[in-house]
Amino acid sequence: MRYAETGYNLEIDLSTGNIEKVETDPKWTELYLGGLGTNAKIMWDRVPPETEPFSPDNLLIFSSGLLGATPAVGANRTIVTAISPQTQFMAYSMMGGFFASEMKYAGYDKIIIRGKSPKLVYLWISDDKVEIRDASHLAGKGAVETQELIKQELKDMRIHVAAIGLAGENRVFFASIEQGRSSASRQGLGAVMGDKGLKAIAIRGKKDISIARPEEYIKLCDDVMQYIQFRQANPIPGVMPILSILGSPQEMLHVDEKWHTENFVWGNARVRRKGFWTEEIEKKWEETQLGARTRLISCYNCPLKCGATISIPGISRYMMKCFSKLTYTMAAFSDLDFGFRIAQRATEYGIDGFSGPQVMAFAVELKEAGILTDKDFEGCPSDNEGRFYWLLDRIVRREGIGEVLADGTYWAAKKIGQGAEEFAHNNIRKHEQAPLKLGMINPIYYLMYSTNEKSNITQIEGQFPQAPYPEREQREEFVKDWFQVPNDRIKEYFLKWEPRGEFSMPYYPGIQECCEIVDWMERMHYIDDAVGVCAGLSSFPLKPPYHIHNYPNFVTAGTGIEIDEAELVKISKRNRQLVRANNVRRGLRRADDTPPEDHWKKRLPEYEKQLLDAYFEFKGWDMDGVPTKESLQSLDLNYVVEDFEQRGIIKDGQD
Repeated sequence: MRYAETGYNLEIDLSTGNIEKVETDPKWTELYLGGLGTNAKIMWDRVPPETEPFSPDNLLIFSSGLLGATPAVGANRTIVTAISPQTQFMAYSMMGGFFASEMKYAGYDKIIIRGKSPKLVYLWISDDKVEIRDASHLAGKGAVETQELIKQELKDMRIHVAAIGLAGENRVFFASIEQGRSSASRQGLGAVMGDKGLKAIAIRGKKDISIARPEEYIKLCDDVMQYIQFRQANPIPGVMPILSILGSPQEMLHVDEKWHTENFVWGNARVRRKGFWTEEIEKKWEETQLGARTRLISCYNCPLKCGATISIPGISRYMMKCFSKLTYTMAAFSDLDFGFRIAQRATEYGIDGFSGPQVMAFAVELKEAGILTDKDFEGCPSDNEGRFYWLLDRIVRREGIGEVLADGTYWAAKKIGQGAEEFAHNNIRKHEQAPLKLGMINPIYYLMYSTNEKSNITQIEGQFPQAPYPEREQREEFVKDWFQVPNDRIKEYFLKWEPRGEFSMPYYPGIQECCEIVDWMERMHYIDDAVGVCAGLSSFPLKPPYHIHNYPNFVTAGTGIEIDEAELVKISKRNRQLVRANNVRRGLRRADDTPPEDHWKKRLPEYEKQLLDAYFEFKGWDMDGVPTKESLQSLDLNYVVEDFEQRGIIKDGQD
C-alpha cells in the first residue's frame, strides 16, 4: 500500500485520445520524493533535449507534491512542468489553490499531457472517469470565465478547473495557467497548454489519502498550526510588514507600499522613484485597495489569507495575489485603481503579471525612442492608460506589433533590431525578471538571481534576512528563537553582519558564507517543491513552521519511508542537480547565469566572478556550470553521467 501518495499517474495523449492510469515506481519516491523531483526525472527520461517547446513530444505535467492533500497545513501546491517557449529550458511553475489536492483525491499524483489535439478540448476528470471533451464553445473565453462555464456545464460548483485564456490559445510566450485562487504564471506554460489544444482541466475527486503513521502525523500538523498562530500573533520586529508574519507575500493584506514603490522600478524596469510614497499617496492607495478588496482568501488547508477577491464596478470579480497589484501600475506610471482594473483583463487573458507589464512598457519606450513608429501604433489611444489596454489586447491577439511583442522582450528585441536590444535589459535566460533595481550589489542575491532556474523572486529568496539589524542587541534577540537554521554557523554570520563597516556588504558575508547561505535557502525551496508545501510556510518567510529539522519527520510519518536530515539534504541536492542536468543537456551554461546588467547600480565584476566560481564549486559544477561526474555519482545520478559522456558534455575520464 502507498502512503501519502496515490501511486498512480494519469497519462493522456491528445494526439491519439489514449488515456491511461499508470502505476508508479515507489523507488522514485525514495529517490526524488515527488513533485518537482519526479517531474524532472520524467522530463529527463521522456523529453529529449532536441524537443521544441511547441512539439507534440513536449510534455505538460501537472503534479501534486508528496504531502499534497494530506492534513499537512499548506500542502497545496501544483507543480507544472514543460519546456518553456521563452527560455527554451525546462520550466517549472507553482500554483496554489485547490487543484493539486483535488487531483490526489481523484486518485492521481500527476497528470501528464503529451501530443496535440486537432481541435480545442478540455479534460473532465471525476475519479476513475476521464473524458476528453470538445471545447470549441470555450474558444476565446477568459481563463476565469472558462472555469465558471465548465462548472455550470458539468453542474457541480465544487469542481476545480485550471484554464488558459486567449493568450494561451494564441501561444503568447508569457501566457499563464489560471486556477481558482492561483496561477502558474512564469515561463509561458499557458502557451504550451494552448499549443496542445487544451483549454482546461476540470477535476473532482472523492477518494482518500492514506497516512502511514496517522497519530504521529497529526501531532506534527498540530505543532505547525500552533506555531503559525504564534508567529501571526508575534510578528518579527525590524522588517517590512510582508516579512514580519507568514505566508506568500501579504500584498493584499498590507497597504504600506513605500518600500516596493521606491525600490522596485517603474516603466520598463528602469526608473526608481525615491520619495514617491507620500502621506497623500498612502491615503489614496489605502482607500483604493480597501474599497476594491471584497475579502481576503486562502488556499486549500491553510489559515493564511494571502490573496483577495477584487470587486470593481463595471468589471467581473477576480482574485488578486502578490505583486500584480503593483506591476501594471508601475509599468504605466499610473495609480492603484488602474492596476486593479487592467489586472482583471490580464487575468482573463491569462498572462504573467511580471512579464506582461514589462513587455508593454518596453513597447512604449521603443516608441518614445523612435525605434517603433506611428505605423506600429496605428489606432492606439493617446492617453497613457489607454495605450496599455491597447497594447495588452494586441499582444494576446497577436495582432500588428503585438505579434512581435507576444514573444517577450528578448525575442521581440531581436526581431525589431535598430537598438531595441538595449531596452530588453531586465532578462535572465531570455525571461523578464521582477522589476527590481538596487544600489550596491548584494552577493547573496547575486548568486540567487544568477543561478536559480525558476524565474520567480519569491521562489528564490528565503529565510536569511534581507538586511542586517543595526544593533548587536537586536541581532542577538533575533537569533534566540531562530531554530530553523541548519546549523549555528548561520546564526554567527547574521550576528556579525552590520549595516556598514568591516562586516557589511558587499564583502560580508564572505564568499564561502554566501555560498552556504544561498545553498540552504535554495535547498528549502527544492524540498517544498518536492513535497508540495507552499513556500509562504517554509522557504520564503523568516522563521517558518516548516524547516529542515521537522520535514524528515513529516516524510517519515506520512509515507512510512524512514528518512533523516542527511538523507533529505541528499534528495534535495539530487533534485537540484537533475533540474540543472535537464537544462545543461539543452545548452544551459555559465553564460546564462547572468543577472541583468543594470540590476544593481554599482557592480563589482571581479568579485562577481569570484562569487560565481566559488558557488559553482560549492554546488559540484565545473566552471562552465556543468555538474561534475563526481558530484553526479555521489547523488546516484550515474544515468546522467552516461548521457553527458555520450553527448560529449563530460569527456571520458573528466571529473
